[in-house]
Amino acid sequence: MSQVKIKTGKKVDKQEKGFEESLWDTANKLRGSVESSEYKHIVLSLIFLKFISDKFEKQRKKLVADGMGDYVDMVEFYAKDNVFYLPEEARWSFIQKQAKQDDIAVKIDTALHTVEKNNVSLKGALPDNYFSRLGLDASKLAALIDTINNINTVANECHMTEEDLVGRVYEYFLGKFAANEGKGGGEFYTPKSVVSLIAEMIEPYKGKIYDPCCGSGGMFVQSLKFIDSHNGSKKDISIYGQEYTSTTHKLAKMNLAVRGINGNLGDVAGDSFFKDQHPDLKADFIMANPPFNQKQWRADNELVDDPRWSGFEVPPTGNANYAWIMHMISKLSENGTAGFVLANGSMSSNTGGEGTIRQKIIENDLVDCMIALPGQLFYTTQIPVCLWFITKNKNENTELGYRDRQGETLFIDAREMGTMVSRVHKELTTDDIAEIAKTYHAWRGEKKDGNYEDKAGYSKSATLEEIKANDFVLTPGRYVGAAKLEDDGILFEVKMKELSQTLYSQMEQAEGLDKAICQNLEGLGYGK
Repeated sequence: MSQVKIKTGKKVDKQEKGFEESLWDTANKLRGSVESSEYKHIVLSLIFLKFISDKFEKQRKKLVADGMGDYVDMVEFYAKDNVFYLPEEARWSFIQKQAKQDDIAVKIDTALHTVEKNNVSLKGALPDNYFSRLGLDASKLAALIDTINNINTVANECHMTEEDLVGRVYEYFLGKFAANEGKGGGEFYTPKSVVSLIAEMIEPYKGKIYDPCCGSGGMFVQSLKFIDSHNGSKKDISIYGQEYTSTTHKLAKMNLAVRGINGNLGDVAGDSFFKDQHPDLKADFIMANPPFNQKQWRADNELVDDPRWSGFEVPPTGNANYAWIMHMISKLSENGTAGFVLANGSMSSNTGGEGTIRQKIIENDLVDCMIALPGQLFYTTQIPVCLWFITKNKNENTELGYRDRQGETLFIDAREMGTMVSRVHKELTTDDIAEIAKTYHAWRGEKKDGNYEDKAGYSKSATLEEIKANDFVLTPGRYVGAAKLEDDGILFEVKMKELSQTLYSQMEQAEGLDKAICQNLEGLGYGK
């Protein structure tokens, strides 16, 4: 059973109480009056600073041990191994020594600014004068520094790299912050099980991966986890993304940096519709969770002649769902595949010409698969959502083992899947994800997943004619039908007699209870 060592010297069994949870419990107690939406930037920035400092110190010691002590302050000898060079005032050891000083917030801001100034790849990634502005109590900030100091990113006894270890902490904290912030939290975080499902479905092994609304970068992280778990190579992919909110854009850059991932998230935060950071990109894979039912995303006279709508219709101003779909279609390479989350209404809405746009997307044979997900998966909303899978090429691909799927779309109804992990939150299990992905892969013709067959109540391979007969509505429930009920072997006449006897018995009991209630009411002076 693997264990993780943190600097307290205590070994924590990850199957009991994980070290991430212990850190969260301690750090969260120190929050005080700072809102969770602000506090996450404090905690995650300090975790990031601790991590890059540990990497720096490890590299510095290695240089000395190799007899290269004269070069310990030369940036080149750190950059060659993807380690950030840190001047003394930007090192964790300096921050820790100064933790009890009243001006510690200023020193942290200075450290983060210095790190960014000395490392071009971190341009625009770190908070700017954040700690000073928030006015966090100095004693609580010192206690938080002590807590984060317990993350030992170098001397650990588990079989993880430093990037994996800190990435795990980072991911855990992002998830906890999202859960605590509720609706607001979903703006930067997509539930891990949903991201895992998309990655397992589209299998992003090789090529360009793009997310036009990347939040804190969870789609990219899960893509890389997928590659690792399937013995692929990170060198075979390149990452492109964009995020509208400046603070979330910084979270995404840090999230990639703690894992040693080089990604192009654009020079600045920006709206994908009005300030596209990757205008010429053609991606092999797109993974996204756009804002649900985004209203008034453009004015009536804006983006009317945008080339992204070419061949379709101009999307309505009152809902950006189809604007996101067409944006992603425009970004796909000729053999590209996109998997993304949308509100359920996107599958059937006719408002503002959405039905006409959907019809053209279907008639162009771009819809590969539709999945209805269970409710309560998201922090943003308790309502069910769906997954769309769009592909530019349904032709046979012998290299990938795909059959010719032209004129066909797979529908999967997964609304009954998932397990409640809290009173209000559900997750798709590993088995759920594997079953859904296997169904899709078998339908695509991948022999490793067996032969595909329709399963009433769960999956259906429908033709364009069948979708047309359903008025171009893409709701899986319209196609998969009802699940078959198993025959219990009891004759109808026997079962009806048993049920009738049970009903009569219950009616007699109800009559007796009614009489008892009347008697009690009369005894209290409330008779007829």
